[in-house]
Amino acid sequence: MEDRAVPAVRTERLTRVYRVTHWRGQPPRERVALHEVDLEIPSGELFGLLGPNGAGKTTLIKILTTLLLPTSGRAWVAGHDVVAQPEAIRRRINMVAGGESCGYGLLTVRENLWMFSQFYGLDNRTARRRIEELLERFGLRDRGDSKMSDLSTGLRQKVNLIRGFLTDPQILFLDEPTLGLDVNAARQIRSFIREWVRERPGRTILLTTHYMLEADELCDRVAIIDRGRILACDTPGNLKRQLQRDAVFSLEIDGLEGWFPSLQGIPGVRQAYYRPRDGQAEVDLILEEEGAIGPVISALTAHSAHILALRKREPTLEDVFVCLVGRGLSEAEEEEPA
Repeated sequence: MEDRAVPAVRTERLTRVYRVTHWRGQPPRERVALHEVDLEIPSGELFGLLGPNGAGKTTLIKILTTLLLPTSGRAWVAGHDVVAQPEAIRRRINMVAGGESCGYGLLTVRENLWMFSQFYGLDNRTARRRIEELLERFGLRDRGDSKMSDLSTGLRQKVNLIRGFLTDPQILFLDEPTLGLDVNAARQIRSFIREWVRERPGRTILLTTHYMLEADELCDRVAIIDRGRILACDTPGNLKRQLQRDAVFSLEIDGLEGWFPSLQGIPGVRQAYYRPRDGQAEVDLILEEEGAIGPVISALTAHSAHILALRKREPTLEDVFVCLVGRGLSEAEEEEPA
């Protein structure tokens, strides 16, 4: 039985540096993927990790799941050191990555899941009971005897998730679990994740996602990471309250034809983030005060933009992210090495 007093995850000054090799005889250079990350996730928490591509999320998860060694610093999972005690950690965790292939195409769904259960040492009776329960829960019981190669991408992802929950791990790492799924399938998976944590006190989930609403809905706390550094870590509610004193606006504009003027230099503008959409764009603005909206509108109209709609709204988790990171989740600076 797990010790609730021991953090599920703890890191101290965790650092990972990659050597990036260039073509044409250029000397390799170093890229810091994680820089002295200090993090603690208590047992029983559903913890979210948000960051753009290349921010360090994948590197952090690979270290915590013993797939990658840190360059310096230390990390513990379920109280065990990731470098000195990897086998003890592997017995207590599982991991699911969205979009990855799961299993062997010639085997059926049930055969694949049974095979994975044996890798983790489950006895046959427990394995088969859990497989049937999870197939029923995910609406796949009638596809249990179908070959994996005959399933759609969405159904294969559901099987992948079942594999993660099948072992009833102490700590489960979910890396983009709803990536590429339709709205109903994603809603079903979020519902199951909530129930799984609620019904199993002491179980912990570390979730990465590109969907801000998913993080806001599911997570007890969220860490925002960029360029290998943790910029903020708190509950979604507390993070949003940090922007309560600011004025947040959304504008719909037309007429710029794919080129968007910078609004960052206008006094009172903390962040401005464009979202191109079908020849138009939505602009999210975080302003120090409401009065700054006037100069923003003047700047847009000076560039022949047509203001289609303007509304003031409450801050969202995505506003917090853009304010801290300076760009949205979809704007990558550099992909993390595999």
